[in-house]
Amino acid sequence: MHTEHVTHEPAVDTDGGLVRVRADLGYDGTGFHGWAVQPGLRTVAGVLAGAVATVLRLPVDQVVARLVVAGRTDAGVHATGQVAHLDVPHAALDGAGGADALVRRVRGLLPDDVRLASLVPAPAGFDARFAALRRHYRYRVCDDPAGPDPLRRHDTLAHARRGPLDVEAMTAAAQGLLGLQDFAAFCRRREGATTVRRLLRYDWSREADGTVVAHVGADAFCHSMVRALVGALLPVGEGRRPAGWPRDVLLAAHRDPAVAVVPAHGLTLVGVDYPDDAGLAARVREARARRG
Repeated sequence: MHTEHVTHEPAVDTDGGLVRVRADLGYDGTGFHGWAVQPGLRTVAGVLAGAVATVLRLPVDQVVARLVVAGRTDAGVHATGQVAHLDVPHAALDGAGGADALVRRVRGLLPDDVRLASLVPAPAGFDARFAALRRHYRYRVCDDPAGPDPLRRHDTLAHARRGPLDVEAMTAAAQGLLGLQDFAAFCRRREGATTVRRLLRYDWSREADGTVVAHVGADAFCHSMVRALVGALLPVGEGRRPAGWPRDVLLAAHRDPAVAVVPAHGLTLVGVDYPDDAGLAARVREARARRG
């Protein structure tokens, strides 16, 4: 779902002698304590930064400090379409044999639960976080009493409490949450951070194998927002709550203990959308101004 770029002019910090590279990657979040580096814990950023640092012969802390991600996933959350950027010294990149050699060598050091699809010089103005237009997530739920396919148990929630979920009722209820809203009822508050987000998509489908899947897209998400949005719709699908209840929770603008934050393992970041190269710098300015 992310936009691919044909790079003609890489993003370069001529003063610092740095070149920005874009990483497209996926990972099985089961064995990770989330994206962000944490002392003594295995994280996606830590594993990726360690591999890059080894190849480029740079201090790991320096690589970590320059590694920026589109969506910081929590412990246990997966990704198939994650995007990050990293600023590396020209000299180190040249010494590694250039971008083509860099991606091959980094892949060789990554574990089996991380897949590096590409690592290429980024276009001018690219910022993995602030240039992003939309993030897309998927949440998988199995409502079969037998439980999920054993091969999908690490990315699918087993949920068969009250019979089959009513997918149409859940999608209808989700429409009341779309648009520019204050999602304080579905977010963990952080001091000084806004909880206003633009929810662009929220609907549910039943796949051919019977799995129920939530499709959620927004300009950005605050902490635990997607998992709380899913948790607010499951009672509607079970018939325990009316279709208007999730919107009532939204309008109350405070965390409702009746909304369960569903487990992390059913959630996957499936894509990040960016403008074309000409629109990158403007998008970064817009996003930074809004956050400010």
